[in-house]
Amino acid sequence: MRPYAHHPALRARQVAADVGVAAWVVLWVLLARVVHGAVLVLAEPGRAVEDLGSSVAGSMSSAAEAAGRVPVVGDELAAPLESLGGAGRSVGGAGQAAQDAAGTLAGVLAAVLVVLPVGWALLRWLPWRLRWAREARAAGRLAVADPQVLAARALATAPLPRLARLPAGTAAAWRDGDPEATRALAGLELDRLGLSPPPVSR
Repeated sequence: MRPYAHHPALRARQVAADVGVAAWVVLWVLLARVVHGAVLVLAEPGRAVEDLGSSVAGSMSSAAEAAGRVPVVGDELAAPLESLGGAGRSVGGAGQAAQDAAGTLAGVLAAVLVVLPVGWALLRWLPWRLRWAREARAAGRLAVADPQVLAARALATAPLPRLARLPAGTAAAWRDGDPEATRALAGLELDRLGLSPPPVSR
């Protein structure tokens, strides 16, 4: 299957469209990465809060353990310190939750920034390229196996100015089975697809 047309003008359009779509995809992927990194900055305060909570919890746990070893009043001294350690762990959990929320937001925004614009471009570009590829493949086979089909299609769909540029009587000659007229009409359809006619067998 040919990826590009023979004719330079159409081939240039196809190459430009392919390069443009590739550049569009790269642009939005890079932009999504920048946005992802920028949103992850929001996780820094959460990380600081988590570190603070962990530090407080660790310090209070150590203090409670030391206070618990004090004779007679150790349990009474350790209880408030253990409560402070639990509060520190709660603060650390809140910091972790803030980081998770920032990470989720960064991932969602990055995905949306890639999926929507890239999907829009692919929905416009891919059908056009696939349709040309299918038509070019079929036209290439018919040009060799049954050019009459291409000639009939050209008579039915080719713009009138292009038909008018053919020699007078081309349609009548085609109906009479003239191979030159058939090649001329089939050439119009091949030209529409940017394809060159097959070599004439001798």
